[in-house]
Amino acid sequence: MQQNDPNITLITPGAPMAASTHGGRAKCLQRLVRLELPVPRTVALSFDAVNAIAAGETPDMSALLQPFGDSAVLCVRPSSEDPDWGGPGAILNIGMNDARYVELSDRLGKAAAADLYLRFVQSYSVHVARVDPDLFDDLSDDPVEALGEALAAYEEDIEEAFPQDTGAQLLEVLKSMARAWQGTTARLLRQAKGAPADAGLGLVVQEMALGLGTGVSGSGVMQLVNSDTGARQCTGRYLSQSQGREALNQEKDAVFLQKDDRGPSLQEMAPEAFADLKTYTKLMREKLREEMQSEFTIEDGKVYLLDGVRVARSARAAVSIAVALAEDGIISREEALMRIEPRALNELLHRQIDPEAPRDELARGIGASPGAASGKIVFTAADAQAADAQGEATILVRRETSPEDIRGMHAAAGVLTERGGITSHAAVIGRGIGKPCVVGANDITFQTKRKRLVFPDGRMFKAGDMITIDGSSGEVLAGEPPMLEAARDDSFRTLMEWADTTRDIEVRANADTPEDALVAQNFKAQGIGLCRTEHMFVDPSRLIAIREMIFADSSEDRASALEVLLPMQRADFTDLFRIMQGRPVCIRLFDPPLHEYLPSDRDGIRELAEALDLPVADVTERVEALDEYNPMLGMRGVRLGIAVPEIYEMQARAIFEATVEASHDGEAVVPEIMIPLVSAMREVELVKKSVDAVAAAVRTETGSEFTYRLGVMVETPRAALRAHEIAQHVSFLSFGTNDLTQMTYGLSRDDAGRFMSAYVQQGVYPEDPFHVLDVDGVGELLEIGAKRGREAAPELTLSICGEHGGNPESIAFCRNAGFDYVSCSPFRVPVARLAAAQLAVKDRVT
Repeated sequence: MQQNDPNITLITPGAPMAASTHGGRAKCLQRLVRLELPVPRTVALSFDAVNAIAAGETPDMSALLQPFGDSAVLCVRPSSEDPDWGGPGAILNIGMNDARYVELSDRLGKAAAADLYLRFVQSYSVHVARVDPDLFDDLSDDPVEALGEALAAYEEDIEEAFPQDTGAQLLEVLKSMARAWQGTTARLLRQAKGAPADAGLGLVVQEMALGLGTGVSGSGVMQLVNSDTGARQCTGRYLSQSQGREALNQEKDAVFLQKDDRGPSLQEMAPEAFADLKTYTKLMREKLREEMQSEFTIEDGKVYLLDGVRVARSARAAVSIAVALAEDGIISREEALMRIEPRALNELLHRQIDPEAPRDELARGIGASPGAASGKIVFTAADAQAADAQGEATILVRRETSPEDIRGMHAAAGVLTERGGITSHAAVIGRGIGKPCVVGANDITFQTKRKRLVFPDGRMFKAGDMITIDGSSGEVLAGEPPMLEAARDDSFRTLMEWADTTRDIEVRANADTPEDALVAQNFKAQGIGLCRTEHMFVDPSRLIAIREMIFADSSEDRASALEVLLPMQRADFTDLFRIMQGRPVCIRLFDPPLHEYLPSDRDGIRELAEALDLPVADVTERVEALDEYNPMLGMRGVRLGIAVPEIYEMQARAIFEATVEASHDGEAVVPEIMIPLVSAMREVELVKKSVDAVAAAVRTETGSEFTYRLGVMVETPRAALRAHEIAQHVSFLSFGTNDLTQMTYGLSRDDAGRFMSAYVQQGVYPEDPFHVLDVDGVGELLEIGAKRGREAAPELTLSICGEHGGNPESIAFCRNAGFDYVSCSPFRVPVARLAAAQLAVKDRVT
């Protein structure tokens, strides 16, 4: 009998089965049986049994049917290892035939019996015998007459009478479902959901609780939590005289479960059945340690549980459910942390397109900053700012962004660029300020002079037209679909508190402005790991001072021009120090090449000439002189700081004067000054000597004592390889993995998006190395740099401050390599905090 056959077994408390051999549905039903819940008698077929049936083997049908007796009506449902992988649709009412129809007519009434038989004839015909569904389009509204018509139509089409033997019916159903699972379409569908190509299918054969007939009879689903919010709420639907999940498919006729002013309810119709259902579902939550949805049938007032499935949930609901289960003592806090996918937090932190909304996709680029935004197309930062002043949402469209666009990016609801990758300027700034961003959308024709976009299907959108971008998926959509708002509620805050008490690596934020610092503080960052000072100069009032410095002919003139910026920089740093309230602030000295602050078009050059009172020819000559063939590898970073030392001297003075000022108001400030793009020890020595001299001067002038920490941003392979030399002169090494990846691979971080998808698809790279840290190549440089640096200076602080700092896989690498902290965009801080906590939990378990 089945108990002796592990492949075809009656589900009992002790039957040998597992989700990996019989599927999740079979295993869940066994758990319900162990809880002594009213589950109809069920037999489970293993993956091996189903494979054998698909290969043409016939199981012992008499043994399979023996537990059900001679007159049972049965159903067959799929049981894949993961319910999300799906499977063929359930077949109900197997065993209905002429004799059973007569028998049930006496018990339930002719109409109900005919309805049961008719449902089976139609389902069997379409899904097993594969007849045309149109065969049943013109059936009578009377179920008795319709049954006769359906049987006659089947016999005419198949040229034989409808099968009457239960065993024959069941065998054909099993064959059909087993073969359907192995079909090409089904395989591709489940692979798209993450299932392996050879994923197995189990089947469960269950005695039917009919749901039709006299008394209170019907079917429905119940859960005790809201799938969208996670709030405690009895939800679901019940439909009288129905089977399976018809209550969800026919909501117009379905009734509420609990008393509701909007209409009738099961609680009023059958209070005892409702109370039983609620008790069963609550017991499933407690004993299965999960919010479950009960699929049930009521037959003449008696409740039967047909299945229990994990409640579908949004990211917001997932957090709420996990926290509630932990607070109720059902699971531990550590398990609650492990149940949330870190990247899913993006759905809580940003607006999202309603998943139920239709999407009119125009094109697709690289999703570079999560969240979604709708707005009118604008092609310049100035237009974005003007529209923002009028309260209008815009999408800033650029071929690629530059520092001059930052104010427009702040003003726009989102950013769309033709060029760029995951670490391009637009992507990094977008993530930093929490704005949705899609980059590398090179399938779109950007006609910026004509102020219009031409999409791959030929549709043309002009300035002022409404589009939507999804910075998570990379989609560009027409129109303005409905949105779901960000949701950082009490459950989210509780989960983050638990994460902070569990993790063992610090998480800082990359923050360039006081506004960024406030966001970082709200997300509980433990300091600022990267402040890119060049972003402080894009304000028009500051930009002119930078340009005057660029056009100065002597050191004295450059210093004079920079004097205008000194109080502005000092105020910026003072605000940062005060906002962070004694937490560390790491300030990177000026990094980009100077040409980024100069206009490139004729109108811009003419305006600059007027502002500087210089001939257009002189301005053009200087602009051309500063142009570089490869500016990312040219005079930028420490090279610029050594060639034009007045810039770093002004910034150092601003930092130290801000340190003195902020320390008067609160905790003592210990600023961290970071030198960018170092490749040689001598570069560090030169900058250190200059910075030390400025520090001494400020101490003398203010009569105040302070300390500071000097460090290097390791962005070149040589800096990683010579870390033992550099470490002797600094307090910390912070690996800038964006540029380090670019230089290690010889890839442009702005242009790689054009071909990266093809590279990943063809297996050249397993992942985009700008998105997920390359632990084999770039990672080896990090390990070498960390090891050599710590050997030379054991107290050396190690961190990464590139965008990899917010990536869960990259955090695991840094943690294993002994890094002290990671730093990432403010809106990625919660993701990093949770990922770090999960890594600590995993280590404790192993």
